Amino acid sequence: MGTNGDIVKGIYAAFARGDVPAVLGTFDGGIVWNEAEGYRFAAGNPYVGANAILQNVFMPLVMLVDGFTVTPSNVIDGGDHVAVEGRYTGTVQATGARLDAQFVHVYELRGGKIVTFQQYTDTAQWTRALGD
Repeated sequence: MGTNGDIVKGIYAAFARGDVPAVLGTFDGGIVWNEAEGYRFAAGNPYVGANAILQNVFMPLVMLVDGFTVTPSNVIDGGDHVAVEGRYTGTVQATGARLDAQFVHVYELRGGKIVTFQQYTDTAQWTRALGD
């Protein structure tokens, strides 16, 4: 199975391939997902379960941002908790604004499944790029 850090690295590789079912397959059935405060998608926090995340976060993002990528630069494996530093990139369709925003994702895993997720990102850049 590998370490929790390996599981989390696999999420980014699957997302880069467009393999959303593989990403969702790493989620515990009761996963609790929180978007960064002040971010467009935070209004629904917390999202509970894979379908809520798919419908309210993943699908809107790929519809709003052309060429959306989530690129990790550093994975910090703390056992049950894994933190990932990286960047979001893409072009916002509605505004034409180029996005290059820093993020940190914090995961908690149990039994090889993601049980919680917390996002931190440059919400000011997102707000400007989305025209909010």
